[in-house]
Amino acid sequence: MILAVLLPGGFTFSVYKYLSAPDPSTAAASPTTDPTPEPKEPSPSENERRPDSPIDADAYGDWNFRLGGVTFKAEKVGGWTYDSCAPVDRNGVLARNKCERVVQLAYKSYRGHLTAVQVIMSFPTVKAAKATAVHLAGSSRAVKWHRDKMLDRYVYAKQRVAVTKRYVLLTIVTADRTAQAKATRFHHYLHTDRSNSFLFRDSTASD
Repeated sequence: MILAVLLPGGFTFSVYKYLSAPDPSTAAASPTTDPTPEPKEPSPSENERRPDSPIDADAYGDWNFRLGGVTFKAEKVGGWTYDSCAPVDRNGVLARNKCERVVQLAYKSYRGHLTAVQVIMSFPTVKAAKATAVHLAGSSRAVKWHRDKMLDRYVYAKQRVAVTKRYVLLTIVTADRTAQAKATRFHHYLHTDRSNSFLFRDSTASD
């Protein structure tokens, strides 16, 4: 399934897909469809509007989100900043598109029954970012991310990819049965809130 969103102030292209199904000996089967429709697109969190500065894991803390009656909280449990993209580039896709810098963030919520990892990649041009996002939409193995921060046993396991300006965002979420009912909406809001924050970065973005 593909979700495409065009937002004012910047181009945003979003997709999401299921991760590989877990080994049945260690995890329950992943769901095959989203149990709820997509909610309204949230606005980016105020504390993430940091224009004209390199992306850095230290700029991101716990995720505390509120939009109308919708609230979510997640504790940041890890953050890594890479001055090059080589450490996360599994098969050369990032290098071919001249990826410049990468940040990884790890979160947990609902007392550890839901976990999330976000990989933020910056590129020199919008065109390079778009090309990377299209490739990542078709492959869950092009980017290496901290699988040790995810649940070993889960019933929800999906990834979403978005490109906004010259930034590509990969968000992976796993949840066990306790948090399964909340996972789809949590995943959507976390991913969209973070993706929308890049609309406010950079005075200019070249094609």
